[in-house]
Amino acid sequence: MGSNKFIGRSVARREDRPLLTGKGRFAADVSFPGQWTMRVVRSPVAHGRIRAIDAAAALAMPGVHAVWTYPDIAHIPPIGFRLTGLKSLEPYRQYALAKDVVRYVGEPVAVVFAADQYAAEDAADAVELDIEQLDPIMSATVPPGVFEGERLTEPDVLRKSYGDIDAAFRNAHAVVALDLSIGRHSGVMMETRGAIGRYDEARDVLEMHGAAKVPHWNRANLATMLGRPLDSVQLYEGHVGGGFGIRGELYPEDVLVCAAALHFKTPIKWIEDRREHLISANHSRQQTHRIRAAIDKDGRLLGIDNEFFHDNGAYMRTHAATVPDLAAAMLPGPYRVPAYRAVGHIRLTNKTPCGTYRAPGRYESTFVRERLMDAIAERIGVDKVEIRRRNLIAKSAMPYTLGLDTLGTHIVYDSGDYALLLDKALKAAGWDALQADAKARRAKGERVGLGVAMFVEKSGLGPFDTVRVTVKPNGIEVVTGVASVGQGVETVIAQICAETLGVDYATVDVIHGQTDRIARGMGAFASRVTVMCGEATRLAASKLREQALEAAAPLMQTEPAKLDIVNGEIVRTDGTGPSMTLAALAQQLPDGLSVEDTFESTHMVYPYGVHVAAVKVDAETGGVTIERYLMAYDVGKAVNPRLVEGQIVGGLAQGLGGALYEEFLYDEAGEPLSVTFADYLMPTAHEVPQSTVLLSEDAPSPLNPLGLKGAGEGGTNPVGAVIASAIDDALGRPGAVTQLPITPMRLKAIINR
Repeated sequence: MGSNKFIGRSVARREDRPLLTGKGRFAADVSFPGQWTMRVVRSPVAHGRIRAIDAAAALAMPGVHAVWTYPDIAHIPPIGFRLTGLKSLEPYRQYALAKDVVRYVGEPVAVVFAADQYAAEDAADAVELDIEQLDPIMSATVPPGVFEGERLTEPDVLRKSYGDIDAAFRNAHAVVALDLSIGRHSGVMMETRGAIGRYDEARDVLEMHGAAKVPHWNRANLATMLGRPLDSVQLYEGHVGGGFGIRGELYPEDVLVCAAALHFKTPIKWIEDRREHLISANHSRQQTHRIRAAIDKDGRLLGIDNEFFHDNGAYMRTHAATVPDLAAAMLPGPYRVPAYRAVGHIRLTNKTPCGTYRAPGRYESTFVRERLMDAIAERIGVDKVEIRRRNLIAKSAMPYTLGLDTLGTHIVYDSGDYALLLDKALKAAGWDALQADAKARRAKGERVGLGVAMFVEKSGLGPFDTVRVTVKPNGIEVVTGVASVGQGVETVIAQICAETLGVDYATVDVIHGQTDRIARGMGAFASRVTVMCGEATRLAASKLREQALEAAAPLMQTEPAKLDIVNGEIVRTDGTGPSMTLAALAQQLPDGLSVEDTFESTHMVYPYGVHVAAVKVDAETGGVTIERYLMAYDVGKAVNPRLVEGQIVGGLAQGLGGALYEEFLYDEAGEPLSVTFADYLMPTAHEVPQSTVLLSEDAPSPLNPLGLKGAGEGGTNPVGAVIASAIDDALGRPGAVTQLPITPMRLKAIINR
């Protein structure tokens, strides 16, 4: 092992220079000679039957090359599922263009291909739609309606359970029941979506530029949908201005630019505008839960019974049932729940289709569970912290088998000391002093309160990641099938490679998201990259190091065991004799120095955390000021603590949006009301509070040698829950908050009740 130590150090991000110097290359920066612009004609009604589409006027306009409707793509099947694809959901998938019926405002019904953006937009406005309006379904809690033929708008019901739930309620000292709901919101990143299709006829290769998140999966599905050999489709990831689960899924527009590039044999470019993003990119979160808990006289859980209604919008997109499945599976959280039953109704409405958004299923279930824990504390008459302590899974119970599965794996909490982290968080937040301060201020009439929420995350989803490490003349190249959505992939993977191989991390270039550079890859989602790709990198770098020392030994007239690699140079461990660089060694070997290795894992890892908030409520305006916010998170091992802290702080901003501000609203006819940033309120630097991050490494994962757990979603997960808890406390009204977001209007309604 070399003398450089990079794992655990907050080294500077390798990927920042081009971004800070304006040299980033995002989707809109990609152009090819002779390219056409694609503009999508979208449904103006939430539910209707297409009687006719007249494109004659559009086609007559200068610069317009073609207009496509469904018959032009009838040979292309609907978009398939990437995760949690139940067979029963398949008839509810979305075609790239509406076939006979439109099911949400914003659904693509036609596309215009024109010489430039101006011509394309004008022509799109000239396409005349004759749509017979049908009654929309705008709530997932009303009885299911008709989707098509005999199919209802409830394609499936998820059921997960263990233990004797009926006995738990028969034997309960008390039952605590709540009705709770989470609003519809999603990722609104700096860079909107974009895709550029290009067909290279000479090579017979279809390219798609602007790929993100899961390039290899999208490549495989595009090849299948368009009837092409896998190797004849290649995807290229550039810089990505935010991911958060929503970017990079296979959307209708991705399919359309590729199909058009093939058909017209000319590059096709589509860049989403902000309104399109708000009405057509995946929404998420919206659920209503009816939950009840059976408890003993001390407030210890005997069982939880949870029925919920998941509003999935108009179609089942690539994630299919991922969000409700995770909500059902992860709801027990860090608590010992002897019996559990979840019944999740997957329902379609006439709203924008849904997918995942940062901490999918956990933001929702943590809000519900932690509201329940607060209600139990109130029912028993104990402190909200004490009720959590009484129910926590003990460290000695680890690894803890939950008795549930999700994303194709059994849930087994790999390691954790939940009570220890709770103690650390409360101490770091100054919980006792905060309580004393709040009591004194409330006595003076101020509405201030404290909240606490705990959670378990999941990360490191397999089943594999493959990495190739190569010694180049000017450094080390790592090629991986993961993707970067801004989380620091190039830095963290370089750190692990450098640490293992014995080189400077600044000499390690990480290539990602290019399907022509490595045969397979799983992409970036589920906080998996550092865990899976990190371990694959360690394996490949270890093997390359071994090969290098074996090859260098005879050249340096010694044994491999007496050699080391320090700053990229092979040296004797006793400090004597000559040395040689890795690059010089590679040049002497017929095949150079290059190693590919794969890390496989059938189980996820489970980081966990505690959030503490102190808030002040303005009874006149309904506004909420966050005065103190602390996030404690155990990630097993932080490769780069500063990047982990950045992930957590960024996650807080998004969690705060769902807690207090962001919500996609519709009127009764299904018209979206949140189509600009004047309607869809996001927290800015003014609303996001100064926060404290307490990074913990008390429970390294036993499932990978570095002990890694993911960190991408812990800043978001419990924000709605902890803000609700603190507002309850500020109002002196336990259980007052039952709905997210807690907008000023809703909060004033609570105050005035």
